[in-house]
Amino acid sequence: MKKRTTLWNPSYRYVRKRVETLFSQLCDHLYIKRNYAKSLSWLFTRMCSKISGVAALQLINFKNNKPINHLKHALAA
Repeated sequence: MKKRTTLWNPSYRYVRKRVETLFSQLCDHLYIKRNYAKSLSWLFTRMCSKISGVAALQLINFKNNKPINHLKHALAA
Protein backbone atom coordinates (compact mmCIF):
# COMPACT_ATOMS: atom_id res chain seq x y z
CA MET A 1 0.00 0.00 0.00
CA LYS A 2 1.10 3.49 -0.69
CA LYS A 3 1.53 5.90 2.16
CA ARG A 4 -1.64 7.94 2.48
CA THR A 5 -1.17 11.67 2.71
CA THR A 6 -4.00 13.55 4.30
CA LEU A 7 -5.10 16.96 3.12
CA TRP A 8 -6.51 17.87 6.54
CA ASN A 9 -4.23 20.11 8.55
CA PRO A 10 -5.00 20.24 12.30
CA SER A 11 -4.36 23.99 12.32
CA TYR A 12 -7.49 24.41 10.17
CA ARG A 13 -9.62 23.43 13.17
CA TYR A 14 -9.69 27.01 14.52
CA VAL A 15 -10.68 28.47 11.17
CA ARG A 16 -13.36 25.84 10.62
CA LYS A 17 -14.83 26.43 14.09
CA ARG A 18 -14.96 30.17 13.46
CA VAL A 19 -16.67 29.74 10.09
CA GLU A 20 -19.22 27.28 11.47
CA THR A 21 -19.99 29.58 14.42
CA LEU A 22 -20.53 32.52 12.09
CA PHE A 23 -22.70 30.44 9.76
CA SER A 24 -24.82 29.30 12.71
CA GLN A 25 -25.23 32.90 13.89
CA LEU A 26 -26.20 34.05 10.40
CA CYS A 27 -28.82 31.29 10.18
CA ASP A 28 -30.25 32.50 13.48
CA HIS A 29 -30.19 36.17 12.43
CA LEU A 30 -31.55 35.65 8.92
CA TYR A 31 -34.30 33.20 9.88
CA ILE A 32 -33.44 30.97 6.94
CA LYS A 33 -36.09 28.40 7.85
CA ARG A 34 -38.77 31.02 8.54
CA ASN A 35 -38.61 33.23 5.51
CA TYR A 36 -41.20 36.00 5.22
CA ALA A 37 -39.97 37.49 1.95
CA LYS A 38 -42.64 37.79 -0.72
CA SER A 39 -40.25 37.76 -3.66
CA LEU A 40 -36.70 36.71 -4.45
CA SER A 41 -35.47 40.31 -4.69
CA TRP A 42 -36.77 41.05 -1.17
CA LEU A 43 -35.03 37.92 0.10
CA PHE A 44 -31.72 39.03 -1.40
CA THR A 45 -32.18 42.56 -0.05
CA ARG A 46 -32.90 41.26 3.42
CA MET A 47 -29.96 38.88 3.39
CA CYS A 48 -27.54 41.54 2.12
CA SER A 49 -28.60 44.00 4.81
CA LYS A 50 -28.24 41.39 7.56
CA ILE A 51 -24.83 40.23 6.32
CA SER A 52 -23.53 43.79 6.08
CA GLY A 53 -24.84 44.44 9.60
CA VAL A 54 -22.96 41.40 10.92
CA ALA A 55 -19.80 42.58 9.15
CA ALA A 56 -20.17 46.01 10.78
CA LEU A 57 -20.57 44.42 14.23
CA GLN A 58 -17.49 42.29 13.63
CA LEU A 59 -15.54 45.39 12.67
CA ILE A 60 -16.66 47.14 15.86
CA ASN A 61 -15.54 44.15 17.91
CA PHE A 62 -12.22 44.03 16.08
CA LYS A 63 -11.55 47.73 16.69
CA ASN A 64 -12.39 47.37 20.41
CA ASN A 65 -10.17 44.27 20.85
CA LYS A 66 -13.11 42.02 21.69
CA PRO A 67 -13.85 38.53 20.33
CA ILE A 68 -15.07 38.98 16.77
CA ASN A 69 -17.97 36.54 16.88
CA HIS A 70 -19.61 37.91 20.04
CA LEU A 71 -22.12 39.90 18.07
CA LYS A 72 -24.77 40.44 20.75
CA HIS A 73 -22.33 42.36 22.94
CA ALA A 74 -20.73 44.46 20.21
CA LEU A 75 -22.54 47.67 21.02
CA ALA A 76 -22.47 47.24 24.80
CA ALA A 77 -20.25 49.63 26.69
